[in-house]
Amino acid sequence: MRNIVCLISGRGSNLAALLAAAREQRWAQTLDARIAAVISNRREAAGLAIAAAAGVPTAVVAHTDFASREDFDRALMAAIDAHRPTLIVLAGFMRVLTAPFVAHYDGRMINIHPSLLPSFRGLATHRQALAAGVRVHGATVHFVSSAVDGGAIIAQAVVAVRSDDTEQTLAARVLEQEHRLLPRCVRLLLEGAVVLRDGRVEVAAGRDAELVVSAW
Repeated sequence: MRNIVCLISGRGSNLAALLAAAREQRWAQTLDARIAAVISNRREAAGLAIAAAAGVPTAVVAHTDFASREDFDRALMAAIDAHRPTLIVLAGFMRVLTAPFVAHYDGRMINIHPSLLPSFRGLATHRQALAAGVRVHGATVHFVSSAVDGGAIIAQAVVAVRSDDTEQTLAARVLEQEHRLLPRCVRLLLEGAVVLRDGRVEVAAGRDAELVVSAW
């Protein structure tokens, strides 16, 4: 059985989407894969309760318990590696990871970011998009690299920006597409349809159409 470890910091809505996809698509039977653990850097993260309700083991490695980013990353790495993961999914994990941590999981750690990278890296992405006056916005799933929000792009979801959008309305529509995009990308990786090779994403023949989700 191939193990997926999810890292979260907050409400866990993308985690819930992954759990639903794993259940409905029968990943354990069809892909020999399961979400084996959910780890949070915040004890109060609501996503921990979502995981527990689904019968998934949880753990907290609180970044506030460590004197340095490096010490935290070493403890987090030990917690992840205890599950012998095939794939690590950052599903709303709000920490910048050190280069040794990223290198340890090269090619098997992905993140979902609420913008069409490389535009609007970092925080407050919906505010950035509205301020820039763009007509489309969205979300990106990418491999994690040592550059913040800079890893190779796997797939994107595109959302039209409406003239009356606020940060809240735009964020809600983007989040809805995140819930479609992230499970799709995890499945593509488990199927071997997408791999990272020499810093570039390679896609199996005939699977490119699955890499873009559009909502207008």
